[in-house]
Amino acid sequence: MTTLRNKLKKLSITRRKRINKRAKELIAEEMTLRDLRKALELTQADLGSKLHMNQEAISRLERRSDLLLSTLVSYIEAMGGELNIIAKFPHRPPIAVTGFESIKNA
Repeated sequence: MTTLRNKLKKLSITRRKRINKRAKELIAEEMTLRDLRKALELTQADLGSKLHMNQEAISRLERRSDLLLSTLVSYIEAMGGELNIIAKFPHRPPIAVTGFESIKNA
């Protein structure tokens, strides 16, 4: 029986690295805040320190399904990222939603 693992072992190291890189990219396209933090190898305490919150507050924030946009911007920026909002509509290309620059200064 041929398994995926066996097939991957037969590939060149370069090819396996490209496959792993693309797999990580695809996984990163849809992650919870918790998953994203862990992928960046940050603890809740690390993030709490950057956001001036305790670890418990970060835990609660990661479980919420409804956040203020300013909170989400701060969370993403504390991890070294930048939040972009893309609107998708049927029969149209995706559109970047702008006008939130003042959130940083609020």
